[in-house]
Amino acid sequence: MGLVKEVIKEIGNKSREFYEFVLPPIDMYLTEDNLKVVIDIPGFTKKDIELTLCGDVLSIKAEKEIEKKESDSLICNQRPNVIDKKVRLPIDIKVGEEKIESAKYVDGILTLVIPFTKSGKNISID
Repeated sequence: MGLVKEVIKEIGNKSREFYEFVLPPIDMYLTEDNLKVVIDIPGFTKKDIELTLCGDVLSIKAEKEIEKKESDSLICNQRPNVIDKKVRLPIDIKVGEEKIESAKYVDGILTLVIPFTKSGKNISID
């Protein structure tokens, strides 16, 4: 029975490590003047999450404390405890002009609105 418990625990650890490395899932929606970024990070609180925007790179960091009672016997732990993800945004943001217009975290979903200005200019053809 002990071997089965160890195998299940190891599978859970590998699953959690994969999630922490590859995920969270991120959707992006481009409008005329802003980028909406939707990030699934369930299981964290607002105070656990730290966002940084530097140029066109969005950094998402989150870490939660694990509460463990002495009477608890953890068999499987697949939910991530740490998220440290950097995402390159598909918009041109100049260093010093970074701004997140709004950030909302509801039911495990973080939604950001990032305004941007178009850096290109139209070229007339004679």
